[in-house]
This record gives sequence, C-alpha cells and structure tokens, in this order.
Amino acid sequence: MADTPQPGDAGDHDDRPTPPFAIDFSQLMRMLQTEGPVNWEVARQVATWVALEGSAEPDVDAGDLEQFEELARAAQINVVGATGLTATASAPVRVIGPGAWADLHLDALRPVLEALAQSLDEAIKHDLEDLDPAEAAALLGTQGIESDPLAAMLPALAPTLLGLQAGSMVGYLAQHALGRYDLPLPTSDVPSLCFVAANIDRFERQWSLPRADLRFYLALHEVVHTAERSVPWVQAHLVELARGYVSGYEIDTAAFEERFGTIDPSDPASLRTVAEDPGALLGAMQTPGQQTALEQLQVMTSVLEGYADSVLARVGRPLIPTFDRIHEAVDRHRLERGQAGRFIEGLLGLQLDREHYERGAAFCAGVVERAGPAGLDRLWEREDRFPTPAELDAPGLWLARIDLPDDTGETT
Repeated sequence: MADTPQPGDAGDHDDRPTPPFAIDFSQLMRMLQTEGPVNWEVARQVATWVALEGSAEPDVDAGDLEQFEELARAAQINVVGATGLTATASAPVRVIGPGAWADLHLDALRPVLEALAQSLDEAIKHDLEDLDPAEAAALLGTQGIESDPLAAMLPALAPTLLGLQAGSMVGYLAQHALGRYDLPLPTSDVPSLCFVAANIDRFERQWSLPRADLRFYLALHEVVHTAERSVPWVQAHLVELARGYVSGYEIDTAAFEERFGTIDPSDPASLRTVAEDPGALLGAMQTPGQQTALEQLQVMTSVLEGYADSVLARVGRPLIPTFDRIHEAVDRHRLERGQAGRFIEGLLGLQLDREHYERGAAFCAGVVERAGPAGLDRLWEREDRFPTPAELDAPGLWLARIDLPDDTGETT
C-alpha cells in the first residue's frame, strides 16, 4: 500500500498560475461598461480560467453519472430514514467539471456578492461626495482629470475589481471542490447533489482511497447537506446572515487611497494584485458592527457542519468499511485550502478553522447524548429553535429553552 499522504500533499495551490491580464485599452473600456455593482462577465472569465488553470474542461464520463446517481439514491434512502428530512429525495444529481462548478456557484452566491458590492459602491460614492474636487483628485492619485483622463475611471473600476475577486475566489474553490457542500457557502439556488468527478479522482489518488467507499461516502455527505438546505428556512437564513455581514463593510478613506493608488488604469496588468489578494479591498474596511453578524454566521455554519457530520457518522460508519480513514482525509481537505480558504474568509467572513467544526460537532454530540438523534432533529422545526452563540457551548441550555412553553402554552 502507498504511504499515506501528508496533509500538505492534499493540494495547496498558492503557486498555481493566475489569469492572464493582457488587456488592451478597448477591452478595458468594455470591462468598465457594466450594469450593476459587479462585473459578472469578468467574474466568469476569471473563475473559469482559475478553476481550470487555463486548460479545457474535462469530459464527464457517462459511467460516472450512472454510478453517482445510483449511489445518491441509496444515500437518500438511508438519510431520509435517519433524519426524516424527505425533501432531499427529489434533489437532482449532477456530475460536472471544475469550470461548471465555478459557473454554478457564481450564480448561487450572487445575492451575497452583490450585497457586498452594493455596500462598497455606496461607501465610495458617499466618501467622494464629501470631498471637494482637489481632494477627490488627490484620493484618486492624480492632480486632476486634465493631467490624467483615466483618473475618472477609477470609481467605475469597482465592479471590475469585485468581479476579479469574486471570480478568483470561486475559481480557487472549484480547484478543490468534491461536491456542492464541501463548505457551508451561503448559496441561494435550489439545493442539488453535485459531484466534481475530476477532483474526486485526484483526491482518491492523493489519499490512496478505495473508489467505491469514497464515492458512497461523498454521496452520503452531499445528501445530508442537501437535506439541511432543503429545510424551508435554512438556506434563506444563511444567505440573510451572510448578506448582513458583508453589508457592514465601511470605507476607510486612507486605506482606499492606498489600495487604489497601486492601480494604473493604463496598465490592466496591475489589476492582478487585486485578484490575488482577497484583502486588497476589504482588509481595512471591516467594522466592529460586523461582529454580531459574524458570530451568528459562524454559529449557524458550525451547527450545519456538526449536524451533517453526526448523521454521516451514524449512517455511514456501519456501511463503509473505510469510513474513518475517508472521514479523516475529507476533514483535512476542507481545512487545508490555501488561497481558497483565504478568499472565503476575506470576502465572506467564513472563518472555517478546526475550532468551528469542533464546536458544532460537540454541540450535536451533547444534544444526542441528552435527547437522542430525535432531539437533534428538532433543530429544523422552526428558525427560532436554532441555538444562540451561548447555547452552542451548552447544549443542555438549548434543549431546556426549546422545551419551555411560549405564550400560547406550546413549547417554543
């Protein structure tokens, strides 16, 4: 048997090439002519290039689709039986390449990314309105439009810069993605089962995992997460929390001047630094007011992951001989994402450290210990039954609260 790969072998793509930025002036003008706060054309071009590293999308084998459809049906039967969450049984199954994954998720993340962009756009306009012409020219890095006609374009570059960052983020995630729900992203589309065959095959080779076991594990993993997202209020609430967080960004005028001062509109290659650094626009804009939204977002994602892991272990361990070995590999995979991890933390506030997964797992284990799996399934009855930040570390308090009668005499 091959030596077990070390965590670093699972793929940190920080040194992989970034998209080419050989853009002439006419192309730059087209980039600036966009409606809305994000240039989605640029986002898609960058996301596809990064996801595929400049290569063609790999073909999807018909046999892979047939196998994953069969495994998904088996997984759905087991998950519905264990959780009672029946909506997952109707979720469509897709087997795709990294480029298609990136395209799918740009659409799925659009409401959150546009909330981020709108917040940035309003802040830029507000700051510029408060400046006289000379101050505005200084902020833009020029002494006046007469000396540099391209200076007027800088505020209009924001949609393109956000398109670059959004595309880069989604592209890097696509390089790693095994399915739709490797990470608790605030997606807004209809939940579905999705498998990225090329990435799964590479992951299988890197960790020397048995194919049948790995694919059934991933089928169970996707089905459990799809079941969670199919609860009527869950996905909308996750998106709402993410939108609340990204809408809290504010502009630091000095930081804005510093960031934009490095961009030369006559040299679009300078845009690469923004695409490569998720903190280039946002690092100096985070505000104390975002802390509450961030805490709530982290609680929700921790519980979603903890619940999924709890069900996955309960259902999968008796059925998959190499379950623990695969689970360890997948656990490392979702924590060791290099550039991709920095992007989702920098743009969306999803700090997905081991601590957050462990807190969610401990909460779910504590509930099951006290009230059994049926007690844990009460998470999905109503939105107000989700734990508070304090209850995440005290599952007994959560159980006590949801058993308290409300004003109507019913339990909360």
